[in-house]
Amino acid sequence: MGRQAGEDAEQRWLAKSEPDVYSIDDLRRDGSTWWDGVRNYQARNFLRSMRVGDRVLFHHSSGDPSGVVGTAVVVGVAQPDPTQFDPRSDGFDGASTREDPRWCAVKVRFESRFALPVTLQMLRADRALSGMRILQRGNRLSVTPVTAAEFTRVVELGGS
Repeated sequence: MGRQAGEDAEQRWLAKSEPDVYSIDDLRRDGSTWWDGVRNYQARNFLRSMRVGDRVLFHHSSGDPSGVVGTAVVVGVAQPDPTQFDPRSDGFDGASTREDPRWCAVKVRFESRFALPVTLQMLRADRALSGMRILQRGNRLSVTPVTAAEFTRVVELGGS
């Protein structure tokens, strides 16, 4: 399932995960996974905008150090996030129903692991990256769009 005629070109994203919850090494081992557990409406809407072939910067948040550690590619478009229906899950949402689910997940596949993590300090120091949403004050979203130029520059900094 790819882009239809007239749809926008490939988009690029940054997605955050705590490495002790799910790391780039977990994704490399698994090959692919559903990016689930997102519980912010704006981030959810970004997930809904993702299309097969979109590329993703994988960011370890709360890591030592925190930073972008690799890339992934979207291989499955937004589907209802099953964790919202599981009372044992941290992502459980008792108000969400199977008939009208609130939350979604996309499937991503491992693409690369960077030689070096691209830390927030490195991102802030690079003038070409000054507009990245992750650097904006108060931005805590787990999924955000990035420009093609930002994506390329972060990959360069990661030595991938």
